[in-house]
Amino acid sequence: MTLQSFFFILAGGFVTGILGALLGIGGGVIFIPYLVLLLKVPIHQAIATGIVCVIATSSATASVNVERKFTNIRLGMVLEVATTVGAILGGFTANALSGAVLSKVFGGLLFLVAFLMIRRLWMGRDDAPTSGENGWIRGAYFDPAMSKEVRYSVRRVPVALSFSLIAGNLSGLLGIGGGVIKVPVMNLMCGVPMKAAAATSNFMIGVTAVASAFIYYANNRIHPVVTCAAVIGVLFGSMVGTTISAKIRGRTIALIFTFVLLILGIRMILR
Repeated sequence: MTLQSFFFILAGGFVTGILGALLGIGGGVIFIPYLVLLLKVPIHQAIATGIVCVIATSSATASVNVERKFTNIRLGMVLEVATTVGAILGGFTANALSGAVLSKVFGGLLFLVAFLMIRRLWMGRDDAPTSGENGWIRGAYFDPAMSKEVRYSVRRVPVALSFSLIAGNLSGLLGIGGGVIKVPVMNLMCGVPMKAAAATSNFMIGVTAVASAFIYYANNRIHPVVTCAAVIGVLFGSMVGTTISAKIRGRTIALIFTFVLLILGIRMILR
């Protein structure tokens, strides 16, 4: 690896760390195509790097979000059971599939996530508060961007568990952390405000990624230099993203991110 490649990976990790912290997706959904399409890193190796970066994102953001009470710890622990089981299964599945198949699966996933984000924006619920006192899992936090306390009650927990199993499998299969599925599900189907959904996802994705990272390590998929550069960039980016998330709404970022997902999805499918 050249010095120039190292700095490109570092810069890419920084940008994806910011987006991962803001949206609760770990950043792998952006960083893996970046490594594969621009830097020509083999997709299995890129996925392994993405999983390690997910752990870095979670480590940098989880404690801050818990302190701010954005994270719903009870909901996160409930969903994490199904997510971890799915992640272990996904890690075994990935090593049995070819790079071409994984590219098309990843491209299709990007289109699905873009659709979910467009739907959320169309409904005007990108960061809208959801009130309620029913349900056995509740949450409350003060949102500085809205200058008010937000209270909510989680609905359809069994549905969230089902999708968490799928999200965990996709995490192990594609190295994306599962947040691209869990955040829209929590927000749209379970009534969790966007900031709480993103923070709770960031709280969970680290555990999910660890479950499958060992499998990739055992199969010699982790490149030390690439991963080192990526993790350094992601850590600093996550810290910046966590600071920004407390002060702004997610609508503008979500619009840009949706556009990026559509472009990357097309390129990955045609690859």
